[in-house]
Amino acid sequence: MRVILSRKGFDSSCGCMPSPIMPDGTLLSLPIPSNDDITYSCITWQGKSYLEIIHELNPKTAITHAHHCHLDPDLRTEVYHRKEGWMPAFGQTGASLTELHENGVGVGDLFLFFGWFKETEYKNSKLTFKPKARDLHVIYGYMQIGNIVKSFKDVPEWMLYHPHTGNKYDNLWARGLNAIFTPSPNLSFNKSLPGAGLFKFDKRYVLTKDGYSRSRWEFPEPMKGTPITHNPMGWKDDYFQSAARGQEFIMECSEPVMSWVNHLFR
Repeated sequence: MRVILSRKGFDSSCGCMPSPIMPDGTLLSLPIPSNDDITYSCITWQGKSYLEIIHELNPKTAITHAHHCHLDPDLRTEVYHRKEGWMPAFGQTGASLTELHENGVGVGDLFLFFGWFKETEYKNSKLTFKPKARDLHVIYGYMQIGNIVKSFKDVPEWMLYHPHTGNKYDNLWARGLNAIFTPSPNLSFNKSLPGAGLFKFDKRYVLTKDGYSRSRWEFPEPMKGTPITHNPMGWKDDYFQSAARGQEFIMECSEPVMSWVNHLFR
């Protein structure tokens, strides 16, 4: 099994703000702006649209009701209307998909989705970032690959809403540069859990080393030196320096890596 740390959601260039760690611990990853079909007004969390949440957190945001978003990976059932048969789905394309292919990523491998997050609180019934909250890279969800859709003819009806089924991907399907991953029924290493899901905020899911900038990660000591794509020279004396623009960080599942993974799901 391979483990892929996959960066998703708002960042300093797309969205230009952290995703919120909600007061109840929900890690609400905000999808990046795009020209896909779904708008921020169309997706909701606990009765409030993502557009409203973004504007409460950043009244000066450039995102408006007219902005569309890239709802991917799509892991949270309740945020959008679903057709029968729906399951979590994650699309990848272009150079990032090529990197997955070149590293042999396939059925049985485990995506751990992470992003830039910051703790929030309610003030006068409005959601706001906590004044002294840290900027963190946090793992918010996962998917163990159960199936890979590699051509449009294999796309089931329930998946047609997904951004990676849009017209702009027509040529990429034919060139093998577009794919949509769906999960296994259960985790192979923990049958009690579904093959895809979400985490709530807990220190075990925080990649950022305490007291360091968010791109400097802390792993258990036995993992030190584990080859990780994008920045094989990233291991320092007391942290791992992640690549600034890396999207998929792939590592082979050695015994120390598997021990860390089991800790995440314990």
